[in-house]
Amino acid sequence: MSIGQSKKTVIVREYHLDIGKVQVYNDYIVAIFDEGATITLERAYQIIGITEIHFRNKKFGYISLRKHSYAIDPTVYNYIRELDNLKAFAIVSLKEIDMHNFKIEKLFYKKPMKFFIEYENALAWVKRRVRAK
Repeated sequence: MSIGQSKKTVIVREYHLDIGKVQVYNDYIVAIFDEGATITLERAYQIIGITEIHFRNKKFGYISLRKHSYAIDPTVYNYIRELDNLKAFAIVSLKEIDMHNFKIEKLFYKKPMKFFIEYENALAWVKRRVRAK
């Protein structure tokens, strides 16, 4: 039996918000919002606060794991794109409506943002972008 270092990804911290949960890892976060939630500017500031706690002077990525349907105030992206240390923004979903919404969201965000069907591909892209710059 070998007791070596495992490559298992460890959640640094998990936050349970009134709109869903945010999982913080070493160099990225994963947000899973509840069915029917509305992401307003006030709620986005909660998430921005979490990123300031964990990534104040460190590059990071963001993965939106869209298991449920929810609404986003598009003006939120005007504030998120001001986070200079946010290097990658990935959206993961199997739903066609999310692909259509992504095209609109991308117009507001105007920074590296990509849509994925598989979580593992999104994670690999986010990690590459965080390491690259």
